[in-house]
Amino acid sequence: MAQRIPRFSPEGVPDADVSQQPFTTEDGLSLSLTRFRRGEGADPVLLVHGLTSGSDIFTMPEHRNLTGCLLDHGFTDVWALDSRMSNRFPYNTEPGRRTLDDLARFDYPAALAELRRHTGPRPVHVIAHCLGSVAFAMSLAARSVDGVASFVANSVALTPRLTSWSRRKLEYGPELLEHALGLSVLDPRARTARRLTPGWALSRLVSLAHQECDNPACHMISFMWGCGWPALYSHENLHPVTHDRIADLLGPSGLSYLRHVRKMVRAGHAVKYDPHDPRHATLPDDYLTDAAAIDTPILFLTGDRNHVFGDSNVICHRELSRHAPDRHELAVLPGYGHLDPIIGKDADRDVFPRIVDFLRRRAVA
Repeated sequence: MAQRIPRFSPEGVPDADVSQQPFTTEDGLSLSLTRFRRGEGADPVLLVHGLTSGSDIFTMPEHRNLTGCLLDHGFTDVWALDSRMSNRFPYNTEPGRRTLDDLARFDYPAALAELRRHTGPRPVHVIAHCLGSVAFAMSLAARSVDGVASFVANSVALTPRLTSWSRRKLEYGPELLEHALGLSVLDPRARTARRLTPGWALSRLVSLAHQECDNPACHMISFMWGCGWPALYSHENLHPVTHDRIADLLGPSGLSYLRHVRKMVRAGHAVKYDPHDPRHATLPDDYLTDAAAIDTPILFLTGDRNHVFGDSNVICHRELSRHAPDRHELAVLPGYGHLDPIIGKDADRDVFPRIVDFLRRRAVA
């Protein structure tokens, strides 16, 4: 029997100098950056995960990962962020309101400040996934961050769109889960809870509708995000080890961020959750209002089988390109979905070269 990959394994990038750089946000949360370094001179690259995942999606040891690919292609200073949405921290599942405005206002400016404390005022390339991509695009639109040479947004950015079934889940799900089932957190590992508890029962029920594999965590993840069998990726795009440990890569989620996404889906684009929150006074109420002025070139990535955010990035590329037709780019990936462009076993062949090419062309001389 093959040895199981430990959770939060550091083994995925063995040929780099690795260091941990903790930092604190202005609103008092301790977060961290992991630096992978193989030389001097290259502009740094910041990797940004989505909700319930963490920096581990960029350093997976079972196949060639994005961090290793970047290092191999001359981007020799790669930084992987663990934000307040990371499954390495408890913040996402704690009681209290969490919004994407928090990340746009506090996490990303603090992360870039810590990065530049070590690298100096060099331009930074950013590659982000899912709600990390939405929130970083919000930071760009709000001018909360600067000095970003290029931005790769996977799956979604400022114009989140959902399928009709996913939209219904988002519209009614948070309140139904909290008030009818007493659940404030959804966990892919719910099947391992005590029998007859609400989480265990929900996982059993979800698995009845998902006969595509025998992994209850995979079933719960499809229930949590999107609409598909499975929803976030195609099974054929995953290494078997990745599928077996998917609950290590995608952890539990509170419902707070979902309410912010719901407000955005209703509006048709990124908006502030609470316009009266003084902590976010420097952020715009409507992030699309000034998005045309974003001068950072953006590569919008999406799979043509994206069952989570559909054609959201196609729409966002069209919206921003109306004002700056030669600034931004779109790549629709055949056979890929929402997350497999990052964690797919063949992403180093099918996806990462497009990212590397974009970063090279947008590098500041």
